[in-house]
Amino acid sequence: MSARQLLLEGISDAIGFVGGALAGYWLGQLLGWNLFSAGYSGTSIGAILLVGLGGGGGLQLARHWRAKQNGRTQPNDSESR
Repeated sequence: MSARQLLLEGISDAIGFVGGALAGYWLGQLLGWNLFSAGYSGTSIGAILLVGLGGGGGLQLARHWRAKQNGRTQPNDSESR
């Protein structure tokens, strides 16, 4: 795999993860859940969960987008070989 392809993979993964995590954060804010509240209340745990799920979902969307760009229909972990 060329350096350009590896750079594209890394940048698209990072953008997808950060974008998804931010979407989860803002969804938690809309619900009134404070990620940074003192202690671990139920709403704080829910906000942490939304950020984690958003980051993972964004990463999967980025990999799916990259697979479509490469002409494959199913993304998989073998693209990093």
